[in-house]
Amino acid sequence: MTISAELVKELREKTGVGFMECKSALTESKGDLEAAITILRKRGLSSAAKKSSRETKDGLIGAYIHNGKIGVMVEVNCESDFVARNPEFQALVKDIAMHIAASDPRFIRKEDVTEEVLASERDIYREQARTTGKPENVLDKIVEGRMSKYYSEACLLAQPFVKEPSITVQDHIAAHIQKIGENIQVRRFVRYKLGD
Repeated sequence: MTISAELVKELREKTGVGFMECKSALTESKGDLEAAITILRKRGLSSAAKKSSRETKDGLIGAYIHNGKIGVMVEVNCESDFVARNPEFQALVKDIAMHIAASDPRFIRKEDVTEEVLASERDIYREQARTTGKPENVLDKIVEGRMSKYYSEACLLAQPFVKEPSITVQDHIAAHIQKIGENIQVRRFVRYKLGD
């Protein structure tokens, strides 16, 4: 199948990925633009995984204030000062701060959830399932399903990204890792709400 230059250009504009990678994804998807985007995202996640072991010693502290009622400070790290000054990286930091203001995560990643919180949530979900009359042999599966939902609500990287809910915050960061070419990590954040 022949892939037109216009289609490759359209995919490049939507994803920011290089010409040859876009052409390859379009060839693999037989010209289906949406499928090609998915292929590139999957590749982006794999290239982000390769970069995730690289040390991030630079970055920015970003802030976002919403209507004077909610304030967020977030530290997002990258590998170099050059990237930290990049307008695209700075926009990512602002996006993450805004997302934290809107979605109020408790943790950055699911590995950060303490054993105490995990045990408490599992007990609550197990008891809820029991009271609905579910048999004992399916309680563990129900609890694990609800824990997955808990992670997507409580953990920043697993939450649906507020500006584009079809992807997670982790996917959004991974797309920037692929575009910028450096590892990017959310190190820490604090969220203030007036009166809390």
